[in-house]
Amino acid sequence: MTTNTNETIRQAVRDNYGKIAECNTPASAIIAAGSCCGTPEVGLEQLSSALGYSREDLATVPDGANLGLGCGNPVALGSIKPGETVIDLGSGGGFDCFLAAKKAGVTGSVIGIDMTPSMVSKARQNAEKMNSDNVEFRLGEIEHLPVADNTADIIISNCVINLSPEKDKVFREAHRVLKPGGRIAFSDILATAEMPENVKNDLALFSACIGGAATVEKTIALLEQAGFRDIKIETKEESKKLINAYLPGSNAGDYIVSAYIEAKKPA
Repeated sequence: MTTNTNETIRQAVRDNYGKIAECNTPASAIIAAGSCCGTPEVGLEQLSSALGYSREDLATVPDGANLGLGCGNPVALGSIKPGETVIDLGSGGGFDCFLAAKKAGVTGSVIGIDMTPSMVSKARQNAEKMNSDNVEFRLGEIEHLPVADNTADIIISNCVINLSPEKDKVFREAHRVLKPGGRIAFSDILATAEMPENVKNDLALFSACIGGAATVEKTIALLEQAGFRDIKIETKEESKKLINAYLPGSNAGDYIVSAYIEAKKPA
C-alpha cells in the first residue's frame, strides 16, 4: 500500500477546500459528491445550530462566510475578552473570525490563517462587506504560521488540526505565537481508535476530516511535547450521529468523534 507524503496530503486538502471556496457551496455537498452538484444531507442552518451557533451568530455574518466546515463553536469555547488578540487556524471564509472580532471589540484584533488562496480571497471579500477593521487574513500553513512570537492571547481552530499531516509542528507553532499565559480553544475531530491503514491513506477521507484524526492520547502527548499545560479534552459522543448524517454511507461515526480541546502556555 502506497503511503502519501505530507506534501501530497496538503495538496489534496488545499485542492478540496479551494473547490469549496470557489463553488460557494456548503462543504457537505462537495465532500459527499466530489463536485459542486451535491445536495447536503444536513442543512447549513441545522448543522450550525447543532454545533452551538445561535441564529444571531448566523445573521451577523455575510453570505458565504459560513461554509459548514466546522465541528463545534470554538468562539464560545474560548471565552474571548475585549482587547484580546485572536488567531484562527484554518479560517476559511472567515465565519469564526467575524464572531471572534465582535467579542474582542475595537481594542482587540483577529488574524485568520488559511493555506488556500481562494479561501483567503473569499474571507477578505467578506471582511470588506462587514467593514471589519480589526480582522485580517493571511495566507499560510498552520505548520509555519506567518505570525511573530508571543502575539496571541488565544488561538482558536475549527475542524482543521485533523487535516494536518504534521500535528506536532502545528502545536509547536501555536505555542510559539501565544503570549505567556495564552491559551488554545479548538473544536476538532479525534479518533476513537487507531485508524486502519487504508483509511489513513485515503486522500478523500483525509480531506473529509476522517483519515487524519489523531486519538485523544496522541493529541495529549503532542500538546505536552509542545509545552502546553492544563490540557483538557472533552469528546462529544452525541456528535457521532451528526457525523454519519454529514457524511452519509461512510460510517465515519464508527471511527471519529468531535471534541473540544483546551490548553495553556505556561506564564
